[in-house]
Amino acid sequence: LEISSLSESDILVLRLDLTDRSSHEAATNSVLKHFGKIDVLVNNGGRSQRSLFVDTNLDVYTAIIELNYLGTISLTKHVLNHMIQRKKGKVVTVSSVMGIMGAPLATGYCASKHALQGFFNSLRTELTDYPEISIIQICPGPVQSQIIQNVFTENLAKSIENSGDQSHKMPTDRCARLTLVSMANDVKEAWISDHPYLAVCYLWQYAPTWAWWLMNRMGKRRIQNFKSGIVSVHCVPL
Repeated sequence: LEISSLSESDILVLRLDLTDRSSHEAATNSVLKHFGKIDVLVNNGGRSQRSLFVDTNLDVYTAIIELNYLGTISLTKHVLNHMIQRKKGKVVTVSSVMGIMGAPLATGYCASKHALQGFFNSLRTELTDYPEISIIQICPGPVQSQIIQNVFTENLAKSIENSGDQSHKMPTDRCARLTLVSMANDVKEAWISDHPYLAVCYLWQYAPTWAWWLMNRMGKRRIQNFKSGIVSVHCVPL
């Protein structure tokens, strides 16, 4: 539909807190009451991380898992129940290339994205009786957004001071367009990134020993830059 053809009844905006899992059923029911069905769920909530594990309080890791992982699968559970009744739907989850590889300063974030990858890959195998329900995972690399401004740090009360330069990252509209293409074609897993980040994904997937060696070299530089107050550099995946 063209935006100009939408009426007020075609749009419903609801406030949602992924960490308030007790509210997810009511939110799902509100959407169903308004539209009568849910065709697509796009899980796109989460926060990244910039801190060394040795400096980070454990409650930060709890918060990351509560938001990025448990919040996502909680909302998915309520919407999926409806899709199973209809025997149709798409569950699209924005993961990350960090769900495929590991990187310094993001141990908790990587863990949460690895958890999403494992969960939805497993869930897909439980839905073989529902061939018209698609489980789609989108794995973006660095994309221009506000993700850096809102990252977790070594403690919950601290925010990051310098968000760094984002000019080298993929434009937001291109990432969104490639995500829509992946959804339309029921791609089970899409890596959406420019090189050299995409090349590192392939290396991590098909030549992990070389990937570990490369990440150790790149990671050392990344940590040095972080300690010097530089949030991001062009040669290291984010």
